Amino acid sequence: MMLIPAVATAGEPGIKFNSTSHDFGNIREDGDPVSCEFEFTNSGDEPLVIISANASCGCTRPEFPKKPIAPGKTGIIRITYLPKGRPGEFTKSVRVRTNAKHPKKVNLKISGVVIPAQQ
Repeated sequence: MMLIPAVATAGEPGIKFNSTSHDFGNIREDGDPVSCEFEFTNSGDEPLVIISANASCGCTRPEFPKKPIAPGKTGIIRITYLPKGRPGEFTKSVRVRTNAKHPKKVNLKISGVVIPAQQ
């Protein structure tokens, strides 16, 4: 009889977003910054760490949890867009890097139309 040693496989975190895009519609150039929230769940069985969330330009500001998200728990990535001085259509992205293997990186997208301020 041959014994085969059991090899323990480590679990891993996972990330699942409810949505990966948000359309602000029409917003005013002379109005306040606008924000939206992207909710995600750790779909794995190990703590999920958001390593970084980088915007495609300085007019887009992401905020993300700095502490690990436990398995089965949810978190929020908040993205704020600054419309002042940016009339016209826009599409911006935020690349989210995590310690999950699948997917390791996720792109979140925001879009809309900035209505020019009255001169």
